[in-house]
Amino acid sequence: MHTATVFIELGSVILVLGLLGRIAGRYGFSPIPLYLLGGLAFGTGGLLPLSASEEFVATGAEIGVVLLLLMLGLEYTAADLVTNLKAQYPAGAVDFLLNAIPGAVAALLLGWGPVAAVVLAGVTWISSSGVIAKVLGDLGRLGNRETPVILSILVLEDLAMAVYLPILTALLAGAGLVAGSITLAIALATAGAVLFVALRYGRLISRFVSHDDPEKLLLVVLGLTLLVAGIAQQLQVSAAVGAFLVGIALSGEAAEGAHTLLSPLRDLFAAVFFVFFGLSTDPTSIPPVLLPALLLAAVTAVTKVATGYWAARRAGIATRGRWRAGGALVSRGEFSIVIAGLAVTAGIEPGLGPLATAYVLILVVTGPLAARYTQPAVERLGAVVARRRRAWAPEARADGAAAGASAAGTPAGPGVVLPAQGAGVEPVEDSPDAEDALDAGPDQALDGLSR
Repeated sequence: MHTATVFIELGSVILVLGLLGRIAGRYGFSPIPLYLLGGLAFGTGGLLPLSASEEFVATGAEIGVVLLLLMLGLEYTAADLVTNLKAQYPAGAVDFLLNAIPGAVAALLLGWGPVAAVVLAGVTWISSSGVIAKVLGDLGRLGNRETPVILSILVLEDLAMAVYLPILTALLAGAGLVAGSITLAIALATAGAVLFVALRYGRLISRFVSHDDPEKLLLVVLGLTLLVAGIAQQLQVSAAVGAFLVGIALSGEAAEGAHTLLSPLRDLFAAVFFVFFGLSTDPTSIPPVLLPALLLAAVTAVTKVATGYWAARRAGIATRGRWRAGGALVSRGEFSIVIAGLAVTAGIEPGLGPLATAYVLILVVTGPLAARYTQPAVERLGAVVARRRRAWAPEARADGAAAGASAAGTPAGPGVVLPAQGAGVEPVEDSPDAEDALDAGPDQALDGLSR
């Protein structure tokens, strides 16, 4: 009877997830908020609380985190990571300062203590690579000039997780300074060793893993990933970091084949992970933290736009591309939930899980909208300001000319505006930014959609 109950509960959950995914796909937005809402419905205090299958769902959620990080690692090679680190590390530093500090300050203002501040800093810092990649593809911006800048920031955030997650794990476990330093040293040594091996022997590793039979390739990659993740967890390094490093080590045909084969598994277990996070959150605990979540979402949406704008400007991108880069980075998602999930499991602060859930729900919904409409909205606002300046400009020029004529001792007749030398009136710029000419090409179709 117990097995039958497990099957019924799991079947119901997976069926509901499939229907929610269809709804999200039909209306063109990320399914993550619907998965979180589904978890709230199935959790304690929800409509249909689970009982028999909760342990299985928890294990599936951990596998989901591992697969999410593995797939992110497969997107990049070790050479790409080294290049991005050299070229874009200032943008990564600005990203951290502008977006992690608001989360830490919010936790301290709420009286949650320094460990919760570190957790919430990570929640507000990391953008959702999965959501952003999907949005860029849906909007046809993968060939835009600003897209490499966006991807570089996401790569730097992913790399930063290799340092941040071990520190967070040590803090959540209550480890002291010495134990935390050892954990961090192990994580950095492991990451450095994997990057070195990937750079020097990446082709050999990929050749060993690669196979023409999809079944054998799937078993080897999945088994290797879970093995390394388990060893990393045993060494007090996050299993997610271990999976990410495995993804980096694979390249070429092995990475492409693994990506194709593992994508359905990732989607399934990632959905289970979001559901599990919702299961861990009592819906009645969200309303008390909804206002702080809204304020924090508003502040960090602005700081993400500023981050993208600054990074794109530094890369020589035109004004339109700068605003598009900023808007694209607003979404938060899987990483924020992973970080908050670690804190919820450790029982650090009861309000942290509900706040993170509400925060992610807000930004995972508004993020795609910001990606699409930030640049058109800024241009429309600029056009309104320019029209108002033009409306006042003739009167200002007339007043200036009259003042100049009076100073020269020459009266200005009715309806006559004399040119005033040194009147000091600034010209009105109503022509488009010359830099925007750089955006021609890949952006033309997008500009048509935006307008």
